[in-house]
Amino acid sequence: MQPVISDLALEYRAMTLTAADLVARARAGIREITPSQFQERAGAAAVIDVREPAEYATGHLPGAINIPRGVLEFEVAANPAVANVTDPALADRSRHIVVYCLSGGRAALAAATLQDTGYSNVESIKGGIRSCIEAGLSLTTHTS
Repeated sequence: MQPVISDLALEYRAMTLTAADLVARARAGIREITPSQFQERAGAAAVIDVREPAEYATGHLPGAINIPRGVLEFEVAANPAVANVTDPALADRSRHIVVYCLSGGRAALAAATLQDTGYSNVESIKGGIRSCIEAGLSLTTHTS
């Protein structure tokens, strides 16, 4: 007897998305800004580098905090996976938050996730830290 594949399983298979599809879908629902726009309006924004700690250590935007994309949802919820702690940058869901990564994909996903979890003023730097470097923004390896 052949195994029966449910309609739901067939629908799921037809909806399988690539990483590029997920990033494109995220970008369609977020605000992306250029490095020059970031410089103009960053002000009191919480700047979050969603790259991995080793990437962050090689250089990041001054004042940026490191919350890797892989734990962002857990940081938002003060989940036991992150010792039941929420980073202070995420405490106010109306605060201006700017996220970035290396080239923009992870940051787009992070911005969409933050919006999905109730943050109302989130932007992502288009092109990530690469575009910031190309635009002449300074980086630091100092952590506070």
